[in-house]
Amino acid sequence: MDRVFLIAGASSGIGAATARLAAEAGYRLVLGARSEDKLTELTDELGGIAVRCDVTHYPDLEAMVERARTTFGRIDVVFANAGVGHPRGFEAGDPEAAKAMVLTNVYGVYATIRATAAALRATKGHLVITSSIAGRRALKGSLYSATKFAVTGMAEAARQDFNGTGVRTTLISPGMVETDGFSHDLEDTLTAQDIARTVMFAVAQPPHMDINEILIRPTAQDS
Repeated sequence: MDRVFLIAGASSGIGAATARLAAEAGYRLVLGARSEDKLTELTDELGGIAVRCDVTHYPDLEAMVERARTTFGRIDVVFANAGVGHPRGFEAGDPEAAKAMVLTNVYGVYATIRATAAALRATKGHLVITSSIAGRRALKGSLYSATKFAVTGMAEAARQDFNGTGVRTTLISPGMVETDGFSHDLEDTLTAQDIARTVMFAVAQPPHMDINEILIRPTAQDS
């Protein structure tokens, strides 16, 4: 039976790039995001199913998992990739936007894990989570960095929770990536395709091998 790759946060950037590589590798796709138009364009290109999903709304994730299992009968890889940014500085930006970021970046990862855990145990599957180098070193005035510290810790907590079940857990922690909504000083940043290749490297390893974290920087990044 064909393996199934579910991506939460699939409509653009890293999620869309990973969907393309997963399709090339022979996976059936289940793509979720809030942007239905972009998802539909992607499934028209790659096949699979598109499900409107807001990771801060748990019933959306339950519905996506149910759709995946009803359509394909299984889920083999889950990529918890949904995330948003926020301006640095604790007096910068809008407090409601900051709250929405915390819900997306932290609660959204928890909710994705919870909704897919039983399906992953059934296939001895693979959980992949997008964090950031900002989850390894604090950034001045950055609530975004704090959310990624939480995600880094959550990935290890999930690894321990799945230990003994055959489910693997990989945290992807990129440095500067050329992504919508983020600006960087470097010209030679990582691309979404770079991160997608990293995801596919992790999931392609044999079942006894669990790559728990990959920290990846552009060569020009000094910290």
